[in-house]
Amino acid sequence: MTTASTLFHDSKQHFEILDGLRGVAAIMVVLFHVFEIFSGGNHLIQIINHGYLAVDFFFVLSGFVIAYAYDDRWARMSLGSFFKRRLIRLHPMIVMGMIIGAICFYFGASPDLFPPISQTPVGQFLLI
Repeated sequence: MTTASTLFHDSKQHFEILDGLRGVAAIMVVLFHVFEIFSGGNHLIQIINHGYLAVDFFFVLSGFVIAYAYDDRWARMSLGSFFKRRLIRLHPMIVMGMIIGAICFYFGASPDLFPPISQTPVGQFLLI
């Protein structure tokens, strides 16, 4: 009996430059959001003015990488198998990102934007 991991081994050429470009695009988006606070709401003086465009670039590159990786497997792979492989690969990062984001949001000093968050018990915050 063959499993999905042995049936679909990675035999394609790996383009490291595309991984690098996706990494640069992801860093540009993060820097855009980090430096956004220093612009004071004026997008004309923002340090990385069009960093949000890196999101589109990241998605285009990711679409190419996924299509290239799976193009010869579609005849042997079901849609459910594809989604299972993507879920197994991405879900741990999504959960970790949610946990880190929730911790940063909860302990962030924002009495003006979210006044009740500082008085909310941690258990109730996690439940929400």
